[in-house]
Amino acid sequence: MIERRMTEQVRRSLKDTPVVLVQGARQTGKSTLVRAVADSRTGATYLTLDDAGTLAAAAADAQGLVEASKGLLVIDEVQKAPGLFPAIKRDVDRRRRPGRFLLTGSANVLLVPRVSESLAGRMQIVTLWPFSQGEIDGVRETFVDGLFARAAPPGASAPLDARQAMDRVRRGGYPEICTTRSAARRPDWFRAYVSTILQRDVRDLAGIERLTELPRLLKLLAARAGSLLNFADVARDLSAPQTTLKRYFALLEMTFLVHTLPAWSSNLGKRLVKSPKLYLNDSGLLAHLLGTSGRRLARDPMQRGPLVENFVVMELYKQATWSRTQPELFHFRTHAGREVDVVLEDRAGRIVGIEVKAGATLGTDDLKGLKELAALAGKRFHRGVILYMGQDAIPFGPRLHALPISAMWESAAA
Repeated sequence: MIERRMTEQVRRSLKDTPVVLVQGARQTGKSTLVRAVADSRTGATYLTLDDAGTLAAAAADAQGLVEASKGLLVIDEVQKAPGLFPAIKRDVDRRRRPGRFLLTGSANVLLVPRVSESLAGRMQIVTLWPFSQGEIDGVRETFVDGLFARAAPPGASAPLDARQAMDRVRRGGYPEICTTRSAARRPDWFRAYVSTILQRDVRDLAGIERLTELPRLLKLLAARAGSLLNFADVARDLSAPQTTLKRYFALLEMTFLVHTLPAWSSNLGKRLVKSPKLYLNDSGLLAHLLGTSGRRLARDPMQRGPLVENFVVMELYKQATWSRTQPELFHFRTHAGREVDVVLEDRAGRIVGIEVKAGATLGTDDLKGLKELAALAGKRFHRGVILYMGQDAIPFGPRLHALPISAMWESAAA
């Protein structure tokens, strides 16, 4: 079984927090993780609300279900029974003790009205993304922390060529895809996966009209991956009012299918674009929605850019969840068009810029966005990195570097 980096964080959180919630998209390994934690603890009880009988019991008597277990109570897919949250709150308030509840949810409770408020100060939230590349390879990645170190980040010990890198990008990180599915079977799995979320999970979250528009909306959003999110443009293509579109988008975001990267501003006023950028939660899912094959990418290299950028952004998000520096992620874009794909800012305010290039060669123009960010950030600018499809680590001065994409999980210094 592939070791998840977040398992130890969940165990640590249970030592000092009454409620720990592991949230993330369906099929990212949440149930496997919490079962492993429960199996290691005496007296733990595991319940899943995917079971119709358990769900009915939770709806009929949430308080009774909660109080029936005295040890660690693990509840899988807790978002299916919102009435459990007040019951859990009452139990915690009556006798607060760490490690009482371990929950999983395929909906982001921070976006569910009245749910997050009921457990404020009582709950630690852990987000579980699909596998990182290091998890797949059995490597403990420290790339994000290394970006904030004094020494220049190392290259990759065995850098991938462009074809090998694109194979990883098109595969993504969903456990089912990475562990059991051949490349030929991936489209069938992704079709069933998307259908389950759009036809079942979204309906569970909210009764909405024109449910048949959601698959088309998801494809419209996939075609805009890596771009600024413009609701007016998407609403026009969907032939739907912006109010309806925003409600649909919130549901896709709530189920972790889509993700937005906020703009970095640093109080620079009108000089910077404030719109977020749009990504899907997995580059394999994005490749499926775009109908992208290896042959098609070979014929049309321009299609690689959004896929590679989506891949890198999500790998950075995964590593940020367990890094010591715990940086926030943003993007940078001026109204003049200079941009940096990802800006990481640590708690001390230090800035690292990352530019993603889907080609194997670089030119001086590729540094313009990073240099603009460095000029605006001043002393806060710590480092700029270009991640590209080449195999060499190239210095462009004391604070600017180009690295193979595989350096994110395969450090030459390891």
